[in-house]
Amino acid sequence: MSELLDAREERQEILKGIIRDLHAGKDLEELKQRFARLIRNVSPGEIAALESQLIAEGMPEEEIKRLCDVHVALFKESLAEQHHDPTPPGHPIHTFRLENEAIRGVVEALKKLLGQIKAGDKEGREVFRQLKEEIKKDLARLAEIDKHYLRKEHQLFPLLERRGVYGPPKVMWQLHDDIRDMLKKVTRAVDEDDLATVINQGNELLTAIVEMINKEENILFPMALEKLTPSDWVEVRRGEEEIGYALVSPGNEWRPRPAGGAVPEGQEKEDPARAMELATGRLTPEQVDLLLTHLPVDVTFVDENDLVRYYSAGKHRIFTRSPAIIGRKVQNCHPPASVHVVEKILAEFRDGTRSEAEFWLTMNGRFIHIRYFAVRDAEGRYRGVVEVTQDVTGIRALEGEKRLLNW
Repeated sequence: MSELLDAREERQEILKGIIRDLHAGKDLEELKQRFARLIRNVSPGEIAALESQLIAEGMPEEEIKRLCDVHVALFKESLAEQHHDPTPPGHPIHTFRLENEAIRGVVEALKKLLGQIKAGDKEGREVFRQLKEEIKKDLARLAEIDKHYLRKEHQLFPLLERRGVYGPPKVMWQLHDDIRDMLKKVTRAVDEDDLATVINQGNELLTAIVEMINKEENILFPMALEKLTPSDWVEVRRGEEEIGYALVSPGNEWRPRPAGGAVPEGQEKEDPARAMELATGRLTPEQVDLLLTHLPVDVTFVDENDLVRYYSAGKHRIFTRSPAIIGRKVQNCHPPASVHVVEKILAEFRDGTRSEAEFWLTMNGRFIHIRYFAVRDAEGRYRGVVEVTQDVTGIRALEGEKRLLNW
């Protein structure tokens, strides 16, 4: 066993040395030859561990992100030789792969459309005018990719973190956000007839999407199948419906088992004798759940250790939440670009400098108000933070008074 561990550690050091040389700007082809001479059949799990170790040793995540595609190119031949385990329809990985096939189809359709246009030329503008609605339709279909990324971020990544995989999810989330930004810019450029941006940024967007698919198929999915347990996959699947799917419907050959603590159908859910004594009344757990899910706001609670402990699963949530975030560090639940804001709020709530923070934004034509409140016990000790999010579009439009009921 010790020989195997020694061999693995030596292998990791060789891999890290190659990656460091790559980041130092040494020739990719020379490094690929060196890799081929020294190591074969590197697993996706080892690449994940490699990136995590490099980040832990001080290599900035931005630097890992910058050369992520080069990493894939470096290991591509070895990864291509490996067998990818099949999964039955309904398994999360099968659904992810099914979505990737559909996404590739949209990408190819858009490539053909963009290939018919030449920027700056009169004929090209006329072709663009003729193809504009078709391009907009395909971009709208491509926007479904957000559901694919959200399920990775909120269902798959939390489970990988529990198994000690941190580096690749952090880097991938940043790349997701880059793709989202590019998609918005291209969509806006189409509306504004900005032909140069449509062509240049559009092709860059399609390339980034294909490269992300390659990272998923060759590294993320095999690594996840290697790292996660059967019960992990049950948990991933259970939260998917809440987020939705991109361009496809999942199969049903693979189905998660009911949770161990589920109450059999027809059995009394709550015994009134089990009601909890609260500061100003008594409520059963079922009543507490009903109360919180019927409030006209989204509520999320994070404890004093920065772990997400609860979110209200109302019918019309404003921001995506799924069961996999429960027990997850709140820092890992936010896009990397905004984590510094989360850290600042938590730090000032914890040291008592602040007790409230608020933000507001327009999203899909709705005005959203977001507030954070420090939670402290009777002795003033910091016990966590509650996030309250509300669509206040209708409230902002109110005028005058309404004193009578007129449904």
